[in-house]
Amino acid sequence: MGQKKLQRFAEMQTFPNVLQYPEQMQGQWHAFFKNNHPITLELACGKGEYAVGLARLYPSRNFIGVDVKGNRIWVGAKKALQEQLGHVAFLRTQIDRIATYFEKDEVQEIWITFPDPQLRSSKHKKRLTHPKFLRLYRQFLSNDGLIHLKTDSPVLYHFTKQVIALNKLKLVSDLDDVYAHPQLSAELQIKTHYEGLDIAGSRKIHYLCFSIQDAVFSEAADQALKTWVFEHEDRFPEKTKSITEQN
Repeated sequence: MGQKKLQRFAEMQTFPNVLQYPEQMQGQWHAFFKNNHPITLELACGKGEYAVGLARLYPSRNFIGVDVKGNRIWVGAKKALQEQLGHVAFLRTQIDRIATYFEKDEVQEIWITFPDPQLRSSKHKKRLTHPKFLRLYRQFLSNDGLIHLKTDSPVLYHFTKQVIALNKLKLVSDLDDVYAHPQLSAELQIKTHYEGLDIAGSRKIHYLCFSIQDAVFSEAADQALKTWVFEHEDRFPEKTKSITEQN
C-alpha cells in the first residue's frame, strides 16, 4: 500500500464522521446524528460527491455514504468536515452487508450513483439494482422510500428497467438523457468524479427513480431476468467494447 493511502487510512481513524465496519448500529443512527431527520444513503459512494452535494442542498436531512474503499471515502469525509456538514457520515463496509446496519424503516431514500455496472452477463447478480440487493434494501427502506439510479452505463440502465418491469415496481421517473432536459433538478445537477470520466463512452447520463414498496420478488422473475440478460445485452456497444478491452 502506498504511503499516501497509509496516511489517509491513519487520518480516517480520527474522523468522527467515518464508521468502519461498526457493530450494533441498527436503530442507532438518529442517536449518532443527534437528531431525528430522515436518512438518505449513497451506495457505492466513491468519493462521496452525492452525499456531500445533497447535504449542501438539504440541511434538514442526514446523509450516509457507503463504500468499501477507504481511500475514496477519505475524500468525501474530509470535505464534509472542512465544510462543517455535521449531517453527513460515511460507512465503510460491503454493500451486501448493508441490511445489518439499519433497522426497519430507518432509511427514507437511496441513491446509487455511477456504480460498477458489472458488464459481464455472468456477473449481473452483482449489479446494485439486481433483485438480490433490492430485497436487502427493502429490509430497512421506509414504505414510501425511493431508490435513485444515476449512471452512464446503457447496460445498467436498461437492466434496471427490466428489473422494474419484471418485479412490477413503481417507476417514478425515467430520463434516458439527463442533461437533455432544460429544467433539471438541483439533485441531478450534482456531478461525480466518475461521471466526468464517461467510462461507458455513451455521452449520456441515465436516471431512474423507483419504489419497491409493493414489490413481489420471485424466483420466476429472477429467472426471467437472467434469460433477458443473456439474450439481449450483447447488443449494447458498451458491453462489447468493455469485454474486448478486458481480454
